[in-house]
Amino acid sequence: MTSAPTFSGGCQCGAVRFRAGHLGRPSICHCRMCQKAFGSFFGPLVSADIAHLTWTRGKPKLFRSSAKILRGFCEHCGTPLTYQHPNGIELAIGAFDEPEHFEPRVQVNHESRLPWIDHLFEKPAREQALEETDIVSFQHPDHDTEKWPPDDEADAG
Repeated sequence: MTSAPTFSGGCQCGAVRFRAGHLGRPSICHCRMCQKAFGSFFGPLVSADIAHLTWTRGKPKLFRSSAKILRGFCEHCGTPLTYQHPNGIELAIGAFDEPEHFEPRVQVNHESRLPWIDHLFEKPAREQALEETDIVSFQHPDHDTEKWPPDDEADAG
């Protein structure tokens, strides 16, 4: 019997980390609550089996965004992490260490999308103006760490 792959992820500051297996349908949700919760144009989510979801460091703080919905986020850095509804839980795609594995397969609440979203990627692309050496990131790396933050820079990578 082959076991399902597991994926790790967590918040930007590293205070909350998870490991998840048996993941379902990746989607983007255009509803206004997801726009606000993610501070973005839509909410990218993948359904998860709560029996195969483990919080390996910390746990999300929960906010009741409606009568039936709880949204989990890191109380330290604010990263959106979960969308909990009566039928289960979904995880924020951008919170995974390897989000490229979760290409959305469906758009939810499509009628609520922003009026210009269908043309968003027709806009010109520009390179980042800052040099990579000008950016000093304090973000948790995209892999599990023994502890975070590290004692020194040698432990950071």
